Amino acid sequence: MVFLRSPAGDDPATSLWVYDVATGQEREAANPAQLLQTGAEEVPPEERARRERARERAEGIVGYGCDEAVEHAAFALGGKLWWTDLTSAGRPARQLPALPGVVDPRPAPTGQAVAFLSGPALCLVASGGHQPAMVLAQEGADAEEVTWGAAEFVAAEEMGRRRGFWWAPDGRSLLAARVDNSPVGTWWTSDPAHPAAKPQPHRYPAAGGPDAMVSLWHLEAAPGGARQEIRWDHDRFSYLVAVHWSRFGPPLVLVEQRDHKASAVLEVDLSTGETAPLVTTTDDPWVDRVPGLPAWLEDGRLVWAVNEQGARGLSVAGKAVTHPGLQVREVTSTGRSVVFTASAEGEPEVVEAWRWSAGEGLEKLTGNGGVSAAFGDGQVRVLSERSMGWHGARSSVYMDGSPSRRLLSTAEVPVLEPAVFFLKVGERRLSVGIVLPTGHRGGRLPVIMAPYGGPGHQTVMKARSGWLEAQWLADQGFAVVTADGRGTPGRGPAWERAIYGDLAGPVLQDQVDALQGAAAEVPELDLGRVGIEGWSFGGYLAALAVMERPDVFHAAFAGAPVTDWHLYDTYYTERFLGHPDAEPEAYERSSLMARAAGLKRPLLLVHGLVDDNVYAAHTIRLSAALLSAGRPHQVLPLPGITHMAAREDVAENLLLLEADFFRRTLGA
Repeated sequence: MVFLRSPAGDDPATSLWVYDVATGQEREAANPAQLLQTGAEEVPPEERARRERARERAEGIVGYGCDEAVEHAAFALGGKLWWTDLTSAGRPARQLPALPGVVDPRPAPTGQAVAFLSGPALCLVASGGHQPAMVLAQEGADAEEVTWGAAEFVAAEEMGRRRGFWWAPDGRSLLAARVDNSPVGTWWTSDPAHPAAKPQPHRYPAAGGPDAMVSLWHLEAAPGGARQEIRWDHDRFSYLVAVHWSRFGPPLVLVEQRDHKASAVLEVDLSTGETAPLVTTTDDPWVDRVPGLPAWLEDGRLVWAVNEQGARGLSVAGKAVTHPGLQVREVTSTGRSVVFTASAEGEPEVVEAWRWSAGEGLEKLTGNGGVSAAFGDGQVRVLSERSMGWHGARSSVYMDGSPSRRLLSTAEVPVLEPAVFFLKVGERRLSVGIVLPTGHRGGRLPVIMAPYGGPGHQTVMKARSGWLEAQWLADQGFAVVTADGRGTPGRGPAWERAIYGDLAGPVLQDQVDALQGAAAEVPELDLGRVGIEGWSFGGYLAALAVMERPDVFHAAFAGAPVTDWHLYDTYYTERFLGHPDAEPEAYERSSLMARAAGLKRPLLLVHGLVDDNVYAAHTIRLSAALLSAGRPHQVLPLPGITHMAAREDVAENLLLLEADFFRRTLGA
């Protein structure tokens, strides 16, 4: 079993480790400091972009790929390609010949070759290292905006597809995405703190504008090898959402309409490049997708998702195999069985691991009442479990017929012990978590609401690590209240769809209802002093709250807010608001810009100046509108910071500034 771990909780550089299931011993297979021997790692810009999309905060070896036998691994470090033997100690990782700027290396299942990205090209090198690397696919010099083997922006940022090439099970060929970004408009980021530095261009597909043109090709893994385009109706299904290729069947491709109202699972005929639909799904206002699907079982049956009786479940060969009380989150392994995560009905804050097999049916693998996942459906299985009962994640290895063994964790033990009151409040039974100052013994407290509140992400989860920041903020003299309303995952399709066409009204109303419901249960909450804070969608929600409901919210700390949905990307925005040409009212209804004149409460806007996801233009335009309306507000620009404010000094001082802001504005 292979994994990444840093040497200590204060060291962000992760190494590659191996756990031998036969002996129960762990050993380090590759150490970044030993391999580089030159101090700081030089990260190629393409790798920095990949890490930004993945929200990867670690350093060192942050990703790897293995052959099918898990005897070798390939990884990128310092823009170079490395290869290591996982089967025995004492064999150091060695560098393979490669073009510069290596990104996302993946070994062939046979272990004989490694495919990787270098700039816009998809490349290949033999793992023996005796021959130079070759370019497998690359456009000519007149097609600078075409890449091979990389995921386009909306795939990596919104679909969860961060890869753009997939090996054949026999290692003789690959499927590769060809992405033509030339139709997409160019946006720019620049850091005013460094006026001599050139602005950086980004092809950003803004709502209503053109997307990248994505096609899929079958490439022989050999010099001058044949290539063939995989054909489907691109005019109807323009989004390539997922690709699955295993030894259990032909390649599967999941494609989706731009309006999100239809998708199709296609089976690929590699001899002709043609595709045939296995499942076509239509739904209004959008079709759902489950990460990890579609997939084949070992017996050749298709695993897919189905919405039945208000629940998102699994189907095998068209037959539902999960009961309606289970909301499936993600499929993590398929083969002999299906291993997945799910929440029970009415408990979105708890995620357990499950397994379904033809012989044994449905089996629950975890039951700690926290947030868990399982990986592997064969003799060896790994469980990763988080809970309110312990800090961090516990990772354990299970073998059939043997006791489980827990992997060593080098994580720091936090000095905080979060104490969270979980409630269900209001007519919609909203999930709420409340954190009070450590040792609080009564007396009314100013309140800070701390939501994300938008589609795709929950904040009220029964995992202790998710509440450390809330406990720290509470210990500064506040009651911190977090709530998940309509649109957030875990409560079924109808709950998620309730925000279609209006990202403001239902979302904000649920925060108001959650606050009032919480105050009815916890008398310490002073509803005369309520602040709200958040980042990204949470920042949008925070600014919206003080503009729309100043009777409820008295101050807002809004980080990287989306202020005008015309400035956000196609895939996310049009999924929830429709196309701006067809649904202009939805964009107006959800915008902060038209609400600027109504601001009556303190508002602090915070934004990274080189954010290439929610561009700083959002905050700048809102600030201009507020100034034009004569409404006082504050803006804190963050030079050199992207959408992920990962630098330790920035993250720490933002918390301190936030606490100080709410002390002043709420009279704490």
